[in-house]
Parts: sequence; C-alpha cells; structure tokens
Amino acid sequence: MFSLEFLILISAIVFCVGGLVGALISRSMFPPEQQKQLEESLRTSREELDQYQREVAKHFADTAQLVHKLTESYKDVHDHLAKGALSLTNPEITQQMLAAGDKTLGIEVEDTLDNEKVEAPKDWAPKKPGSAGTLSEEFGLEEDESPSPVPEHPAARTHSS
Repeated sequence: MFSLEFLILISAIVFCVGGLVGALISRSMFPPEQQKQLEESLRTSREELDQYQREVAKHFADTAQLVHKLTESYKDVHDHLAKGALSLTNPEITQQMLAAGDKTLGIEVEDTLDNEKVEAPKDWAPKKPGSAGTLSEEFGLEEDESPSPVPEHPAARTHSS
C-alpha cells in the first residue's frame, strides 16, 4: 500500500496544517487587544494585592505600637496609684503592699518610714527571764491543767430550741 516515507510526509503536512488552523482560531477568539487587556488587568490586580498587603502590614505595625503605648500608659497609671497609696497610707499597710507586690516602684520606703517612729505592737509583752514568751505554745498554760475540750463549731449545732 503506502510506504513508510509517504505516511511520514503526510503526517508532517497534516500536523503543520493543524497548527496553522489552531493559530488562526486562537487569534480570532482572543485578539491581541484582548490579550493586552488581560495582561493589563493581571498587572493591575497584582499591584492592588501588593498595595493591600502593604496596608495590612502597616496596620499591624501601628496596632502593635498603639498597644505598646497603652501598656506603658497602664504601667504609668499603676505606678502613680501605687506611689500614692504608699505615701497616703500608714507604714504597716505600706510594708504589706511592698511584700505583696512590686518592690521597684521608684520610691524609697525608708524615706516615708523615717518620719514616723515605729513602735512595737501594743499586744506585745516583754518576756521575764526563765518564762515562756508570748509567742510560745506553752504560754499561759500550767502543767497540771488538762487540755480543754474542743469547742463545737456553730454550724454543727442542731437547732433544737
């Protein structure tokens, strides 16, 4: 029938004709003006996306800066209130506040305490030589005394009256 060389030549010619027909059809469906419009639209969309990403990054940077300022303002208000509380309260409360919180408030507690004379607690009694002190567990107990019964808790009582 047909020789191999003839089949290859016919295949090459059909391939070239198909390529030309495909190129003509694509040109008629998508003219160069439309391709330019698509390229321009793609470029515009990319620029808008880049601009949006820059705006988002700037927004978060500004938000971080504002939160930092807010934190600093909160710290300043806290320090102001703490300093006012230390200067306006008595020394015992001042010591309790310093023991419970931040000891770096920027003021010297000794300065506020030096102006007032610190006295021993009023319920303190000096210890006599050889006797148990007031903080001793045996203070006020005599040896022949038996331990008193444990008082009943008020909530455990029944209302029988």
